[in-house]
Amino acid sequence: MGDANILEAKNIRKEFGGVIAVADVTFNVQSQEILALIGPNGAGKTTILNLIAGVHSLDGGEIRFKGHRLNGLKLHQIAALGLARTFQNLQIFNNMTVVENVMVGRHIRSGYGFWEAALRLPRARREETKIRERAHHYLSLVGLEARADFPASSLPFGQQRLLEIARALATEPEFLMLDEPAAGLTRSEIEALDDLIRRIRDQGVTILLIEHDMDLVMSIADRVVVLNYGQKIAEGTPQEVQNDPKVIAAYLGEEE
Repeated sequence: MGDANILEAKNIRKEFGGVIAVADVTFNVQSQEILALIGPNGAGKTTILNLIAGVHSLDGGEIRFKGHRLNGLKLHQIAALGLARTFQNLQIFNNMTVVENVMVGRHIRSGYGFWEAALRLPRARREETKIRERAHHYLSLVGLEARADFPASSLPFGQQRLLEIARALATEPEFLMLDEPAAGLTRSEIEALDDLIRRIRDQGVTILLIEHDMDLVMSIADRVVVLNYGQKIAEGTPQEVQNDPKVIAAYLGEEE
């Protein structure tokens, strides 16, 4: 884990129709760490991911990635800086094969334009071959290489989760946001996911993880930020936040 902050969120705020979803939250993510963002349902976790990714605009504060101010940038501009994400609800192209799904992610990094691709010019064909090769590499990383030519819709739920991670990795991100990747997985699939996330981090990728599975969070996270009703109520190591009275009260629904 590096010491330098790769992402800095300072006093970030978001309202929807007068309801405050994220209330002046500040946190940093260090290079090559796994930071978990946890909290009860409705705490503002996915909203923060959407603010970082550019899906929602900030109503206050700022977010910086490697010193670049993300406020006001479009989704593709933020992705081009080296950020990628998965979604709480699967976003798979069911009418494509498994490898084609990953190639969609890889095309963000391709160097040829629409007309070259449409006219099948030699440069585009060469680039397409490289893209397919890299897509197979990422399928191998997540354990789906043998199913590369299967329809994506034929994969069981747990493998569709892995496919979405492979597609995000195909953009070659430095910063990967995982939104509840363990949701709906079996215990053995979660153990395999634990191993995969560690391997992704070991390849130099920083990870921001939203997850309800506390066994996974406590096993894998370097640090944890806890939200409740859009506010940050705790931050520290997994052990520190696990024993924090505010965190216990938030999860048990007790008044402090």
